[in-house]
Amino acid sequence: MSATTPFEIPVDMRKMTEQSLEQARTAINNYLQVLHGGSPGMTAIGETELTDKMLRYAERNVASAFDFAKNLLGAKDVQDVVKIQTEFFQLQMQATAEQVGSLSESAMKAVASASKSRFLPPPIPFGFIGRATNGSAKPVTDG
Repeated sequence: MSATTPFEIPVDMRKMTEQSLEQARTAINNYLQVLHGGSPGMTAIGETELTDKMLRYAERNVASAFDFAKNLLGAKDVQDVVKIQTEFFQLQMQATAEQVGSLSESAMKAVASASKSRFLPPPIPFGFIGRATNGSAKPVTDG
């Protein structure tokens, strides 16, 4: 007798679960496509490096979660479930670390770019620093 206890998901339940997963995957992919601006008549969210990366990572993470669920459906026993879950968890932790680093870098670039934007006041010309003015653009002179 085997040390592991095999289990089998009934065929009808497996089919129903697979169909539900596929419907959910399709719905989420359609939603992400709308966010990318791939649907006629819809406006995409801001086109920046940061939002582009966030959407790509979301797509990858969703695909990974669906693959995990599909793999779980193929598990033959509890040890197989634990193995599948452990591998998924390890891959997600690696992906998360990479994504956080990449998104942090992009966010810092976005902040640096925004700090150079047109919304900041222009620099004060050197000749005006520390001098009183008479209301005109020209500095007041002593003589």
